[in-house]
Parts: sequence; C-alpha cells; structure tokens
Amino acid sequence: MKGVEMVIPPLFKCPISLDLFKDPVTLCTGQTYDRPCIQKWLESGNLTCPVTMQKLHDSSMVPNHTLRHLIDDWLRSNTRVDTKMISFDSIKKICESDESTLENKIQVLEKVDYLSQELPFKNSCLIKLDFFGLLLEQVFSNNAQGSLRFVEKSLFVALKLMPFSDLKSLNILKQESKYEVFLVLFEKGNICIKKSLCFFVGAISSCLQTRPLCEKLGKSVVLSRQIVYLIQQKSDHEAVEAGVRALSSLSLIERNCKNLAIEGAVEGLIEYLINAERSLAPMAMSTIEKLLVVESVKDVIANHAFGIKAIVKMVFRVSEHDGSECAINSLLIICSGSKNGREKAIVDGVLTQLLLLLQSQSNGKTKTKARMLLKLLRSMWNEDLNTAI
Repeated sequence: MKGVEMVIPPLFKCPISLDLFKDPVTLCTGQTYDRPCIQKWLESGNLTCPVTMQKLHDSSMVPNHTLRHLIDDWLRSNTRVDTKMISFDSIKKICESDESTLENKIQVLEKVDYLSQELPFKNSCLIKLDFFGLLLEQVFSNNAQGSLRFVEKSLFVALKLMPFSDLKSLNILKQESKYEVFLVLFEKGNICIKKSLCFFVGAISSCLQTRPLCEKLGKSVVLSRQIVYLIQQKSDHEAVEAGVRALSSLSLIERNCKNLAIEGAVEGLIEYLINAERSLAPMAMSTIEKLLVVESVKDVIANHAFGIKAIVKMVFRVSEHDGSECAINSLLIICSGSKNGREKAIVDGVLTQLLLLLQSQSNGKTKTKARMLLKLLRSMWNEDLNTAI
C-alpha cells in the first residue's frame, strides 16, 4: 500500500501544464490557470482563453485564493495513504459485475454517493479506482437503458465525482455504441436524466482533451432538438438553465453554430430572455452573439416577434451590466444589414437604453460600443429617410 501514488484531482490541475496548481489565477472567462503558464501564453501573443478560446476583453488575472486553500487542505489530508482500498475495491467489483442485481448496484451507488460528499479530503480511492469512468461505462452500455432508475442515480453520482476526476474519461462517447446510447437517453430519458447529460455536455466543452467530442455532439440533430426542448420547459427552472448552459457550451465551437441555429436554438434563447429576469440571461445573450456568425440568424431575430425586443432589454439592466456588451455587439450586427431590425430596435427603445448605459458605471469598452451603435443608427436612419424620399 505504501507504493500507491497520490492522485491529483483534475480540479487542482492547471489545464495548460496538467500539473498541480502553485499560483492559481482566474481570467475574465472564469477559467483558472497557473500564473506562470497563462503569463507565458499571453506573452506569446495569444489573445484568447486557452480552454474556451473566447477572446479576452480583459487580460487581468485575479488570484484564486479559494482554490489555493482547498489545495493546501487536500495536501495536508493526503499525507498518508487511504486505508480503505480493500473495501473500495469490493464496491467497485459489485458495480462491474454482471451478476450483481439492480438493487445491489443501486445500494452501492447510494454508498458511493455518501462517500463522495467528503471529497477531495477523504475517500480519495473513489478517484484512484476511477469510479467516474466506471459509472460512465455502466451508464452508456446497451444494458443500462433497461433501467432508467439506475441510469438516473448513476449520472447523479457521476456528477458529484466529476470535479475530481479525469474528464478524458468522457471520451468513451467517441465509441459509436456509447454515443448512440447517450443520444437515446437524451431523447427518451426523463427530465432528471436530460439535465444531468447537459452538465456532461458542459464538461466536454471545457476540457481540451474532449473538444473534438464537443464538435461531434454539436452535429447531432437529436441532441440540439432535445436541448432546445429543455429550454421550453417553463415549469422546471433547473431544466431550463441546464439547457441554456448546454447551448452555451456547444456554441463555443463555431462549426456547431449552424446546426444549433437550424434546430431552433435562437428562438429558444429569445423565449428565455423575454420571460422576466433570468439568472443566466448574460450567458444566453452571449450565446446568441456567437450564433450570429450564421448569416440566417440575423433574419431569424429581426423577424421574431420579440427577437429585437429581448436583445434591447439586455442593453441596460439596472441590477447588473453583464450581457450589455454582447447585446450591443448583436444589435450592431443585425442593424447594420437590416432596415427592419433598425426600425424594431428604435421602436423597442434602444435609444433610451443606450443613453442610460452611457450614464451608468459600465466599463469603457461597453460604452464605446454603445456610441458606435448610436452613430450607426443615426447614419442609417438618415440614409433610410433619403432612400424613402
């Protein structure tokens, strides 16, 4: 037992070096890196986030003290080897065995669920023995489809293990048989299963080693339709937000955007934005901006009864300014080539929203974009009048 290596939870690894964080810092995209690694990346002339590939509108780095404290606590608690290896190994065998009954497996899942609550400070053998990979293998096997109860519980437990596990295990979905089961579960599973699978979509998009899989998922008509379906479930707030997060994740790859647009992602996000104040409104707005790389999306928004209105509302919100820049960028794209879009924006109060934004504490870059939009609307308005005369 003395030879067992300490397994570093992926949450504690820099996504660039894949080594344990020494000085974790967070970028404006929300991604955390080791300071020397991200400094080298930026000094090489890169202007994007290495994981999400989003453009960095602000290159400042904020020390992640919370993560550093968690790593320090984890290092202290792992100075000796976990003595429960044998019991963990027996639990794993029950999960893997074809002879184990469904009830036995579910009882084991309950135990793993309980043990996972103390990660990463205790029960690290759950990670060393790759229970995350084991659960993925079980869930996406053809046999699992017969018991949605087992699938639902397995996904729930896997999500608890995921922050501390190697996300490369998700590449199991590159296997065609596993991929087909994933899509079947997304199409025919209950709402809880669909919500859990949305979180896996997010994890797949966030890991460099699984990005090709994200592109494969983005090509799926079934997956796109089911995620849009989730956004339309007004009675289940968590399902709606899981769908918004999944769309946002898939849209990080530009090649995915056309399929998402075809399957109704834009309409779904507009519906989400117009329904009162939404906690993920900035994320939904950012996703719409990404989808505007597809030429047809401009017309979809301009011709939607509430498309322009939903975006105009995001230009200035009293409570927060997140999403303002994405909304203004989106209106710049739409209004520059659509008279209908310009007219709707003005009728829906974009001028008032822009003036309020310019008087607010919003950042300088967003205000510059606001002035650009005002100038565009003014010049195009005069041009439209001259054309009409």
